[in-house]
Amino acid sequence: MKIHQSALAALIAALCFGASRSLAFAAGSPAATPTPNAAQAASVTAQGPGNLGALIAAGTLPDLRSPNFTDYRDDVKKFYDSGGNSLAWIQNGKASPQAVAMILLFQQASSKGLNPDDYDASRWDARLARLQPSVPRASDTDLAHIDLALTVCAMRYISDLHVGRVNPQRFKFGLVVGPKRLDLAELLRTQVLPAPDIPAVIAKVEPPYDGYRRAEDALLTYSKMASAADAPLVPVPPKGVRPGDSFASMAQLVARLRQLGDLPSNADASANSTVYDGAVVGAVKHFQQRHGLDIDGVLGKGTVTQLNVPLKTRVQQLQLTLERYRWIRPDFPEPPIVVNIPEFQLHTMRHQPANYLTMRVVVGRAMRTQTPVFADNMRYVIFRPYWLVPPSIQRAELVPKTRRDPDYLADHGFEVVDGNGNVVPSSPATDEVISGLRSGALSIRQIPGPKNALGLVKFMFPNQYNVYMHGTPEQELFARSRRDFSHGCIRVEDPVALAAWVLRDKPEWTVDRIRATMNGDTTVQVNLDKPIPVLILYSTAVVEPDGEVRFFDDIYGYDASLARALANGYPYLG
Repeated sequence: MKIHQSALAALIAALCFGASRSLAFAAGSPAATPTPNAAQAASVTAQGPGNLGALIAAGTLPDLRSPNFTDYRDDVKKFYDSGGNSLAWIQNGKASPQAVAMILLFQQASSKGLNPDDYDASRWDARLARLQPSVPRASDTDLAHIDLALTVCAMRYISDLHVGRVNPQRFKFGLVVGPKRLDLAELLRTQVLPAPDIPAVIAKVEPPYDGYRRAEDALLTYSKMASAADAPLVPVPPKGVRPGDSFASMAQLVARLRQLGDLPSNADASANSTVYDGAVVGAVKHFQQRHGLDIDGVLGKGTVTQLNVPLKTRVQQLQLTLERYRWIRPDFPEPPIVVNIPEFQLHTMRHQPANYLTMRVVVGRAMRTQTPVFADNMRYVIFRPYWLVPPSIQRAELVPKTRRDPDYLADHGFEVVDGNGNVVPSSPATDEVISGLRSGALSIRQIPGPKNALGLVKFMFPNQYNVYMHGTPEQELFARSRRDFSHGCIRVEDPVALAAWVLRDKPEWTVDRIRATMNGDTTVQVNLDKPIPVLILYSTAVVEPDGEVRFFDDIYGYDASLARALANGYPYLG
């Protein structure tokens, strides 16, 4: 049986000393060991199988569900060294209030998107039972094992809440969590052990973002929904069902929409009707909007497939969202720009000293030219940029087109340059020019202008991937619900608005001046006084400020990869 909040006070009273004495002991006060008997009970002998130092040196504890703790061994040793190698969580053979509070958090870890078994949640009731006054006093060996198990579980839990379980660099993501890591030994010794309110202390290590807390709330809601059976599946119609059409599976559709919350319980929608209309159409449109689908009210294969996604899958998406939040640094020197790849959306953070901005984006094609996940700093903006065609695109796309049509480059605003940047005549392109392009001795660039593939402005945050943001002449792509069409760079729907936001600290760069420069006849580079953090992230679940939960396709398969890594349990490979 798990420990519940209502029974916590009684359990502490049964297992622990008085509060003042236990807190003094946890803080390392000499007053905590007033008699030789208490000292003997609190100290682990240097001899025999109960030797705490030997257990730590081994880096393994068979009592744990995941016995290998070598990844935390140095932290554990430092923690016990700082306390004179005495037990930290057990006082006179009884669990301290702080120990009981930590165990309660382990047992509630699923509310944080974590796996309670990673912290031995199901094993703690039996361990605590061995410390009750009604049973024979546990041996020093038993006490050492229990105390060490709690320390290892506490370190795992706190670290997992703070930086996540899996290092994002395992997936070759350009995100660094190292600077965020905590001094776990110091945190436990100085903040957790003496704390009268353990949850309040632990909450401080979690990501400070409102979106993270909203995702926690949504996880609780969807977990409760998933604990009940999914509504019956909605059959996929042979062809799209439009508003006003007959649909024999209206009962299943209405039940599913009510379960998901898209059709309010008080909405006028009869499950006995076979006509698809009225409030049900509105509910389907709301569902489509929440899932990044075309908001047309048509019951097609894509919409019905999303309707039938099991609720346990939605729970997992929210769990993975919480994990990824922990990869993000807790603060930024300047308000950041964020791109969420599966959402095809750019936004800035709310509650920052800058106006909130959001817009649609086009990202790299799935399976071919994916946009990487990374973080860097935007340093300058270029108006009326040249597009320096990447060698891969030059060889695979433009050279074959030029061989078929020697005037192709000139007709599409391209010019050929040599290694020194000198323009080489290429209209028409001769065999010698084509040979130079194929070998890489010559390069192709597109001249500035409205037909340039980068549009009229690009936003530079130099990085190893050669990825940047830019405008585009293909504005029609932003009307699509799925927008992975690029070679990896990020096309923005409203480059004027983004330029104004980026240059907001330069009052001379008004919107009118930005537009005039974009439509001028000169390439202009504007360096930023302060670099702007740019985060290219990946989350298939997003919770809006009003609580609306939105889900998106796992277009790059990163959810599946992360779920497989987390399924392995401790020790997670970083």
